[in-house]
Amino acid sequence: MRVSPYFFAGGFALLSGCQVLNDQAVNPVVAPPATQPMVAATVVETPAVAEQITDLWERIRQDMTLAVPDKKLVNHYRDWYIAHPQHLAIVSERAAPFLYLIVEELEKRRLPIELALLPIVESSFDPFAYSHGAASGLWQFTSPMASHFGLKMNWWYDGRRDVPAATTAALDMLEYLYNKTGQNWLYAIAAYNTGEGRVLNAIKRNESKGLKTDFWSLKLPKETKRYVPQLLALADVIKHADDYGIALAAIDNAPQIAVVDADSQIDLALAARLAKMSTEELQRLNPGFNRWATAPEGPHTLVLPIDKSEEFKLALAGTDSAARINWLRYQIKSGDSIGVIAKRHNTTIAAIRSSNGLTSNTIVAGKYLLIPVSAQNPELYTLSMNQRLNNKPAGKGNKLDYKVKAGDSLWTIARAHKVKIDQLSRWNHLNSKNPLQLGQKLVIWTQGNGSSHDANAVIRTVNYKVKSGDSLARIASRFKVRVSDLIEWNDLGSARYIQPGQMLKLLVNVTKGSV
Repeated sequence: MRVSPYFFAGGFALLSGCQVLNDQAVNPVVAPPATQPMVAATVVETPAVAEQITDLWERIRQDMTLAVPDKKLVNHYRDWYIAHPQHLAIVSERAAPFLYLIVEELEKRRLPIELALLPIVESSFDPFAYSHGAASGLWQFTSPMASHFGLKMNWWYDGRRDVPAATTAALDMLEYLYNKTGQNWLYAIAAYNTGEGRVLNAIKRNESKGLKTDFWSLKLPKETKRYVPQLLALADVIKHADDYGIALAAIDNAPQIAVVDADSQIDLALAARLAKMSTEELQRLNPGFNRWATAPEGPHTLVLPIDKSEEFKLALAGTDSAARINWLRYQIKSGDSIGVIAKRHNTTIAAIRSSNGLTSNTIVAGKYLLIPVSAQNPELYTLSMNQRLNNKPAGKGNKLDYKVKAGDSLWTIARAHKVKIDQLSRWNHLNSKNPLQLGQKLVIWTQGNGSSHDANAVIRTVNYKVKSGDSLARIASRFKVRVSDLIEWNDLGSARYIQPGQMLKLLVNVTKGSV
């Protein structure tokens, strides 16, 4: 898709003489100059010397095209970013490995460079981010949209957190939304947040009433009305960082990572060893892998630091595919089921069946199975899904480990423990592609009445509006709760940033009789 270098979406064109139509600027038609008599002249051609851009942020600044209008919410978010430079400092550090890849893909598709900033708004550039709406990854895909745009999700792997794969899917989605919404970038960005249907219906409503149909005039959900201004404000702050006194840590304008196809299942600990890096370092670059290895049926692509990729390829070529996974020869015992064996050895039924050429789940006591097992203690894969769940701060009171029984469903488990299905899904990173398995362990946070609670206390939900100067620690101290509770109750993720005017939910102990 071709986007003009003079393209603006926002209702304010910065080029004099441009005709503005429906949030977008159209290049003016310039009449050819009047014919002039030919004059002989000596022309000395001076070769232009283009200054090499070494900082990726500067490259982004120079390519920005979206207009930033003077709107209340844009100004509000601009002020917030200026007042919290530490947020952009943390984001810049997280973005460093992946931002060049995103910028390159945007430029290849000729899309607005400002879209490279969407992961800041969506996830604070945290690929492990998980939202209240069960969206995951840098680009915050829900399971249905991820599947629609070609991302795989299973027990081993979640493509929503695979940065290269999710970036391709996100830009495919944005291109689709741009065309679906009449080639209007503000509409497309809003639709990325709330869905094309809501945006198109809002446009039709205004048209039927004879009202303006620019983004700013549409009746959209509050989150979406804030989403687009936040991105535009962020773009303005990045573009004029020096003017606002913000020093963004430079990111090299050069590839930071390489994507290497291992071409077969490989233990992440072995891959890390071949790349001469720690397992945790490898997992941070490859957050899409839920477990200790790539998925048996793929994908097997690994993201590696650019300076380690060639050495890794050489070491991998000298490692037989059969040696890339450890195998356990397991003798089936009376009473065993393939599901129980899979769970016991941190693998899947499908992996065991595939490894042993089984066409059903029927197994015979006394026979042997080859089972793929991790090279290290599973607890040493610190960023695998199980370890992240185990290390999750207790935000709902008492932690309960629950083992799935025959006949269980999310609904029956949620009802039995007086929690919501979406809570169960969020706590355990479940989605429609991950059905419950017999023997599967779930984490459940129950409010309970532990010994630390007053016997005469009840739990009351309090909605608190963040004031200027507030911090999570200050609010937690005021209401006698933990910071980790605040983070969990409000799905703040790892960023832990709050803004003036933001509403927070708190579960507060209140003595009976005083309520």
